[in-house]
Amino acid sequence: MREMYHRRGFSGTIAVFLSLFAFFPALAQAPPAPGATRFVVVLDPAHGGDDLGAKLGSRAEKDHALALSVKLRSLLVARGIAVVTTRESDANVDALVRAEIANRANAAACLSLHAAPASVHNGPAVHLFLSSLPAARDARLTPWRTAQSAWIERSTALAGVLNSALTQAGVTVTLGRAPLAAVDSMTCPAVAVEIAPQRPAGEQNAADADDSGFETKVVQALAAALVEWRSDGGQLGEHQP
Repeated sequence: MREMYHRRGFSGTIAVFLSLFAFFPALAQAPPAPGATRFVVVLDPAHGGDDLGAKLGSRAEKDHALALSVKLRSLLVARGIAVVTTRESDANVDALVRAEIANRANAAACLSLHAAPASVHNGPAVHLFLSSLPAARDARLTPWRTAQSAWIERSTALAGVLNSALTQAGVTVTLGRAPLAAVDSMTCPAVAVEIAPQRPAGEQNAADADDSGFETKVVQALAAALVEWRSDGGQLGEHQP
């Protein structure tokens, strides 16, 4: 029993050390110099595993988010864009692990993908959310859980490109800010994209969010926006941290 206690104590010490070590990448990581890295997009399908997300008709939000990620990844790869995903199956992925995946990829853009119940009165079809953290200029002094604060300006620029492409495709968009656990720790331009189909006027019953025609329109617009983001310099823009 005493030997087992010591082993457990040693393992616990290692776990604490590793959790503390995970604090440092966002402190030290700076945007790469021009030409030093390829253009990488990170797709982060929200929820997964025991975390179902919102109930959308007969399916859970986690399933919609993963399906959106698969569709968008296919379009991006076809356009020569490297894609990294935070999950490719129905798995639990911690928010900080999602951020670490994006940070290690030196992502030029990260989209956290969500789905919402159908709007009640022909409401917006897509919500774009930025982190609610205040902007910070000095990335070197930004703690891990607030790392996104040094990237707010670039994330705002990315949201503008996404908004323009979606609007041009005939999709109604709203912009907002919210606490976003994974996004708050990302050291890259990052936007949460929440897709919600519009309900016809007067319809009382909530419809499934699985509108393939609508999803196709949104995903194509997102792909077009990211191609434009790449041509405009993406991560290496004028207002990088």
